Amino acid sequence: MKHSDNLIGNPIFAQQFQRMSNELHEHKQKDFKYNWVNSSRFLFYVHIFTILSLVLGGCYKMYEHRYKGTPEVEVPDNTLYTPKYK
Repeated sequence: MKHSDNLIGNPIFAQQFQRMSNELHEHKQKDFKYNWVNSSRFLFYVHIFTILSLVLGGCYKMYEHRYKGTPEVEVPDNTLYTPKYK
């Protein structure tokens, strides 16, 4: 008989062992790597937040560097379609 079997057979230690196993089970339900429902929900929201932030950041940068219209450029007369010479 093992030493641990002797401890579990004792009623005092059996109650403590039962409480410890319940606490461990509760801890595993709350733990990220043991509870795939909570972890998958969390990862889903992380993906949504990441994609949304990248899209909004890209839209902002495109707005910031947008085309602001045609500038007034001075064109020399000799380079026009019908050039004007002196």
